[in-house]
Amino acid sequence: MIDFKKYDKENPQIWEAFKKYSWEAKQRGFQYYSAKGIFEIIRWNTATNGSDGFKLNNNYHADYARKMMNVYPDFEGFFKVRELKAGRI
Repeated sequence: MIDFKKYDKENPQIWEAFKKYSWEAKQRGFQYYSAKGIFEIIRWNTATNGSDGFKLNNNYHADYARKMMNVYPDFEGFFKVRELKAGRI
């Protein structure tokens, strides 16, 4: 099972980078952007590594998009996400 809350807590540097590059995309005038695209920017531009041995775990890009839209109302609808399946944390 995917445990985003645990991963996010163990890797605050990923959240900080995700916020930074999301804000940059929004400031450049994008109305929509890809969370996976933000992950690729983080991979290319930072030395960030996750606690699970991956530079960034692709299992979590949609969770970071949801978090960004929940924490910052200006981002509502900025990322396109699917409805969560039952049992997903």
